[in-house]
Amino acid sequence: MATQMELARQGVVTDEMRIVAEEEGFSPEEIRDRVARGIVVIPRNVKKRFSKVEGIGEGLTTKINVNIGTSPYRMDIEEEREKLKAAISAGTDSVMDLSIGAVLKDVRQMVLEESCVMVGTVPIYQVGYELAHKKRDPIEMTIDDFLRIVEEQAQEGVDFMTIHAGTTKRALELMEQESRVLNIVSRGGSLLAAWMKKHNKENPLYEHYDEILDILHEYDVTISIGDGMRPGATVDATDRAQIEELITIGELTKRAWDKGVQVMVEGPGHIPLHLIETNIRIQKSVCNGAPFYVLGPLPTDVAPGYDHMVGSIGGALAAYFGANFLCYVTPAEHLRLPTVEDVKQGTIASKIAAHIADVAKGIASAVRKEKEMAEARRNLDWDRQIALSIDPLRARMYREQSEIGDDNVCTMCGDFCAVKRMNEIFKELGL
Repeated sequence: MATQMELARQGVVTDEMRIVAEEEGFSPEEIRDRVARGIVVIPRNVKKRFSKVEGIGEGLTTKINVNIGTSPYRMDIEEEREKLKAAISAGTDSVMDLSIGAVLKDVRQMVLEESCVMVGTVPIYQVGYELAHKKRDPIEMTIDDFLRIVEEQAQEGVDFMTIHAGTTKRALELMEQESRVLNIVSRGGSLLAAWMKKHNKENPLYEHYDEILDILHEYDVTISIGDGMRPGATVDATDRAQIEELITIGELTKRAWDKGVQVMVEGPGHIPLHLIETNIRIQKSVCNGAPFYVLGPLPTDVAPGYDHMVGSIGGALAAYFGANFLCYVTPAEHLRLPTVEDVKQGTIASKIAAHIADVAKGIASAVRKEKEMAEARRNLDWDRQIALSIDPLRARMYREQSEIGDDNVCTMCGDFCAVKRMNEIFKELGL
C-alpha cells in the first residue's frame, strides 16, 4: 500500500490532503506538493481509526501534542482516560501515550479506541518494561525485541512513533567529552546509551533503520526521529553531542523519505531564549525542512511548578521561528506524574503559545480571531469574548465570579470603562 508521501509524489490528492487543505486555507494541490517534499506530514495509520485529520508542517497552523500515560508508581487507567478527555476538550491536536508499568497495553488500547486525535508512542518504553518484567536487563534488548513491538503498535493503529535512531556511539562520545552537567535526560536515549556502553556496539536502531522503516511504511506510520542527546539543562544547550545527533538525523530523514515514510524531527528541550532561533534554523537546514517537533522548549530551569508557563514562552518563540509541533509541558514537569488538572493547564499553555506564534507568522485564521476578539471587546460583547477565548470555561468563571450580572462593563473600571466611554462619545458624534 502506498503512503501519503508516495501518493503525493504520484500526483494523487488524497481525502486526507483535501481535509487538511480546507482546514488550513490552501488548495489541495499545495498540500499534496508539500507532503511530496516532506515539509508537511499527515500522521494517520492506514487503519484510519479516528475522524480528525491534521497536517503538521510548513505554512500550517502550529499544532500541539499532549503526553499522558502511567508510571510504575501510579497505574490508574480511569485517570488516564480523564487526562485524555481533558486534553481533547482543551484543544490538543494529538496525544502520546508514554505509559510504563503493568497496564501499559491496556492504556494504549483505551487511548486508541477513545481518542479522536492523532496518537503517538515511544516503542522502546514497552520494550524496556517487558524485558524488566521478564527479569531481563533492558540493556539486553535485541533488535528483534524492538521490531516486534514496533509491528505490534503499528498493527494496533498508532499514527506516529518516536524512534531514537540518531543516538549514535559518536554522539555519545562527544557528550562524554563535553562534560555535560546533566548528561542524558531522554528515557529512550539513556537506555540506548547504556546498551552501546555494555556491548561496545553501534545503536541497533541506527544499524537496523531500514527494517524499522519497512514496518512503518506498511502502515503509513509517521516516524518522529527522537533526540536522545537533547540537552536536559539550559547550560548544556547546543553542544557538540546534540548537533552530531542532529546531523545523523538529517541523514535518517532522507533515508526515510527515500522509502516513502513521512518524517518529523524531534528537538530540544532546554534552550536559553537567545539560542532558540539558532536551534530551529540549524534543524531546518540539516533536515531539509522536515517538520520540527519540540518539547517546550524550556528557556529556564529554575521554575519548577510553573514549567507550563516556561514552555509557553519558549514554545511561542520556537514556533515563530519555524517549529511546527509543540509538545506541551505541565506544571508537574520534573516533579511528579501530572494530574488531570495539570494536563489541562499544560494543554492551554501550549495552545496559547501556538496561537501567539501563528499570529506573528500571519496565519490568516489566527489573525482573524484576534480581530474578532477586538471587535467583541469594542462592543462589550462578553458572551462573544468568552466564546473566542482559548479557555472559555475559565473566562466565563472569572466573568461570573465578578457578580456584576448583566452590566456591560467589568468590575475593574465600572462606569470609568474607557471602551464604554469612547463608544458613547462616538455615538454622540455620529461616528
